[in-house]
Amino acid sequence: MPKKSSKGKVVVGMSGGVDSSVAAAILKNDGYDVIGVTIKTWPKEECGASVGRACCNLEAVTRARAVAEGLGVPYYVVDFSHDFKKEVIDYFCAEYLKGRTPNPCVVCNEKIKFAKLIEKARSLGAQRVATGHYARALFDKKRGRYLLKEGKDKAKDQSYFLFSLSQEQLKHAIFPLGGLTKDKVRSMAKKLKLRTHDTVSSQDVCFIQDKSYAEYIRKKTGVEDVPGEIVNGAGNVLGRHKGIIFYTIGQRRGLGIAHKEPLYVTGIDTANNRVMVGEKTDVLKNGLAAERLNWIAVKGIEKPMRVMTKIRYAHKKARANVTKMVEGAVRVDFDEPQSSPTPGQAVVFYDKDIVVGGGWIK
Repeated sequence: MPKKSSKGKVVVGMSGGVDSSVAAAILKNDGYDVIGVTIKTWPKEECGASVGRACCNLEAVTRARAVAEGLGVPYYVVDFSHDFKKEVIDYFCAEYLKGRTPNPCVVCNEKIKFAKLIEKARSLGAQRVATGHYARALFDKKRGRYLLKEGKDKAKDQSYFLFSLSQEQLKHAIFPLGGLTKDKVRSMAKKLKLRTHDTVSSQDVCFIQDKSYAEYIRKKTGVEDVPGEIVNGAGNVLGRHKGIIFYTIGQRRGLGIAHKEPLYVTGIDTANNRVMVGEKTDVLKNGLAAERLNWIAVKGIEKPMRVMTKIRYAHKKARANVTKMVEGAVRVDFDEPQSSPTPGQAVVFYDKDIVVGGGWIK
C-alpha cells in the first residue's frame, strides 16, 4: 500500500485561476494529500455560461481539472448552487432592494467556502480546507485563539473579505499564499507549467453576467424599477432617479443632474422611494454604527478600543475608536472624517496586520 501523507488530507478550493492552482501545488509539495474541488455555483439553466469575469464556469472547471491532473491529485466538482442561491444571490438582491449595498464575497467565504466546503472536506476524509486567498491564519497560544492576519502582498491582501470567519472555520483553514506576492505566485505557476499561469484575476461580482447589477436583480426577482425623486438635504427635488437599485452611497456618476458642484448619493429612502444627494462634504462622516459583529483576535469588547478600520475593501485604513453599544452593536468614531460609510458594507478592525474583528455597517 502507498505511504500515507504525513500531513494529512486537505481539500483545495480550485476556481480555475492561478492563485488556487499554486496553492494546490504548494501544499502537495509540502507533503499534504491534496484533493482539488471546484464549487459549482451556477444553477442548472446557467451552467453552460462562459463569461470572462464569471467564476467557476465551464472554462474554469476545465482549467482546474487540467491543473489537478498535472499535479496528480484527485479532483471533484461539487454542486452548491442551491446553497449559493440561498445564501449569496438572494441576499445580494434583497440588500439592494432595501437600499443597502451588499458584500457577497464576504458572505460567500463564510457560508459557502468555509462552511459547505468544510462539510464536503470531512466527507472526503479531510480536516482542512485551503484557498488561494492572500491572507494568513495561525494559532496564538498566548491568546488561545486562531488569528487572521493580512497577506504579505498588501496590494492583494484579502483579509477584509475573511473577517466573518469563526474560530472553528479558521481552525480548519490554510492560506498557502499568505506569505507570497502576486508576482511570485505568477512566477511559480509559470515555472511549474500550470495551465492557469496567465489567467486574468477575476473582478467584480463573480456571479453576475449582466451589464448592470440592476438588470441582474430585475431578472432574478421580477421586481420592476420604480422611478422616483432625487432630493437634496433640504428636501428640494433636483431630478428623477431610475429606481433605487441603480444607486449606492457615495455614487457620483449617473445622476443626470446639472449642479455647480459635483453631487453624490448621501442616502437612500426606500420607504418614500427617494435618493438623497449632496456635495462632497455631505458624504464625509465622523463615525458609523455596526452590527452583527464577529471578533477574531479578542472574545469581545467591553471598553473602548483603538483600531485601524477599513470601511470597504479598497479603503485606506483609518484610525478610530470602537465603543460597545447595546444589543451587540458598536459605535466607530474616526479620528478624521471618512467618505461614504455605506450601509450593508463591512467595517473591519485591525491591530497592525491582525484582524481584530468586524461587523456590518448599519
